[in-house]
Amino acid sequence: MHREHTRIISIGNRKIGGGHPIAIQSMTNTKTEDISGTVAQILALEQAGCEIIRCAVPTMEAAAALKEIKSKIHIPLVADIHFDYRLAIAAIENGADKIRINPGNIGTKEKIQAVVEAAKAKNIPIRVGVNSGSLEKEYLEKYGKVTVRGIVESAIDKVKMIEEFDYHNLVVSIKSSNVPMCVEAHTELAKVCDYPIHIGITESGTLLSGNIKSSVGLGILLYQGIGDTMRVSLTGNPLEEIKTAKLILRSLGLRSGGVELVSCPTCGRTQIDLIGLATKVENMVSDFDLNIKVAVMGCVVNGPGEAREADIGIAGGRGEGLLIKKGEIVKKVKEEELLDTLRYELEHWEEN
Repeated sequence: MHREHTRIISIGNRKIGGGHPIAIQSMTNTKTEDISGTVAQILALEQAGCEIIRCAVPTMEAAAALKEIKSKIHIPLVADIHFDYRLAIAAIENGADKIRINPGNIGTKEKIQAVVEAAKAKNIPIRVGVNSGSLEKEYLEKYGKVTVRGIVESAIDKVKMIEEFDYHNLVVSIKSSNVPMCVEAHTELAKVCDYPIHIGITESGTLLSGNIKSSVGLGILLYQGIGDTMRVSLTGNPLEEIKTAKLILRSLGLRSGGVELVSCPTCGRTQIDLIGLATKVENMVSDFDLNIKVAVMGCVVNGPGEAREADIGIAGGRGEGLLIKKGEIVKKVKEEELLDTLRYELEHWEEN
């Protein structure tokens, strides 16, 4: 089902589904029991643009820590639970805005019901999901291996487990590290599911490979209208997940705001350290909340023309550089003054 038509679910003060903006998520990699460290990481993620945060809850101490953590952050807090239904209940009691469980590993029907009743009492959503790497034995035996059909059937069965207790405050998630399988599974799920869908490519890898796999897989799904909330899963600093998610959404026209940076590839005409300059500009523009396009070009010959579609740009040559606005050269400066010149223009952009 297209995201415009999925059910609307509230996670704390954030609504997803029904055409609401796609919410960017991440997950802390600190020990949740380390309250100060976890809060510090979440605040940094908030600053970067994270809109929903998930914390692992493997112990009762971690569940208890959620209460203080939540009091010090500003975005919805999701508790990630596996195996022990009592941890889910404790997380709910300590203020989690949503819980993530796999009913298949929670245990008996009575244990699942206990979790559902606790969530129902607080009216908090439950994210149910399936990971291809932990697909239940019955689906592996039924289809002989991990398949799209098996993943989707498992997810729908988990939804039915919760619906059996007359609870429909749900988000559904199915993940795989195999991009084509993940895309196909989400496409099939969207045909039979009207709950909001959380999308992601699980175990996608390190910064380079993870960004590529996530951008390809999530880009296809988002372009098809699938996905109400998303996480780019990377092995590394979760801040990078937020940067990538924002860029994916902007590239598809699903998110505006923030500076969009474009830069030319280097070639034989390049006479400056374009890679270094573009990197410095990329870091600098993250400080500005401007909905504009900035170009960084390495050639004073073709730079003005190539930067025509940008709101503002700079182009460097040997010993000199140009400041360009809407494709028109407005100032010539020394090469070493390019970065400061651009910063000054951005600082005074609203005055232009």
